[in-house]
Amino acid sequence: MNDVVCLRNVTKSFHQRLVVDDVSFSLKAGEVVAILGPNGAGKTTTISMILGLIKPTDGAVLLFNRQPHEKQVRERIGTMLQEVSVIPGLKVREILELIRSYYAQPLSTDELINLTGLTDQDLITRAEKLSGGQKRRLSFALALAGNPELIIFDEPTVGMDISSRNRFWETVRMLAAQGKSIIFSTHYLQEADDAAGRILLFNEGKIVADGTPEEIKARISKQTVSFIIDPDVSLEKLYLHDEIKDIYRKNNRVYVQSDHTDRILEFIFQEKIGARDILVERGKLDDAFQQLTSSNKEAI
Repeated sequence: MNDVVCLRNVTKSFHQRLVVDDVSFSLKAGEVVAILGPNGAGKTTTISMILGLIKPTDGAVLLFNRQPHEKQVRERIGTMLQEVSVIPGLKVREILELIRSYYAQPLSTDELINLTGLTDQDLITRAEKLSGGQKRRLSFALALAGNPELIIFDEPTVGMDISSRNRFWETVRMLAAQGKSIIFSTHYLQEADDAAGRILLFNEGKIVADGTPEEIKARISKQTVSFIIDPDVSLEKLYLHDEIKDIYRKNNRVYVQSDHTDRILEFIFQEKIGARDILVERGKLDDAFQQLTSSNKEAI
């Protein structure tokens, strides 16, 4: 088996309450996968089972074809959880050296500094005196310290400023290009759209969508063609085309919704209504998120 992560019919219940319901998916080397969903959808519980922090009620979780809690597995993974815990009394550089010593082939301290943006001031600061942003950089560095093959991030950019976020995702893309597998959860849908090659959308403990951001947006959310025309030009001719679902004006632009944007472009030029500054939007991830988590649609 070449799967880095494999979940087979995984179920988890707490006090007879079903939290994760028959979830199955696999992850291969170099994939960047975002786990999305509303609060209580089962994301954190699924990540906790992947990390071996809790055991499934039923089904199987395998990492590198082994159980998550095995030493051989833990040596090959790195994680950055939402809640950052640091070792008081030690400076950042001392913590890095301590954690690096646990691994056979760790990244060098210089590599960790370059990857995560730790500053000279960060390195000499005691852990208990770190700001929120400094703690996130340290947590990121610790996740990478063992040069892991699989990296799991739970809400990694919470508390980061824009510059730190951009640097974080640049590093993630570089790590993926090196063949490392990455799973992350986030409430920032734009991050998932930009960074993930694949999205697993959870709702009520189930996976309701599994695909690339483009696939999910194209199949679920509304597609729109917008353009500018003179205010006195009638849109009556466009209403005659059955493939157009809706037309409306907003901020001096006309918006046309349809499942077939190429046909809409054809209609616009065919009717010679003087459209200019034409834009095509294939849908937004937040639209798909809202549609899939507010109804019982089948997974795509």
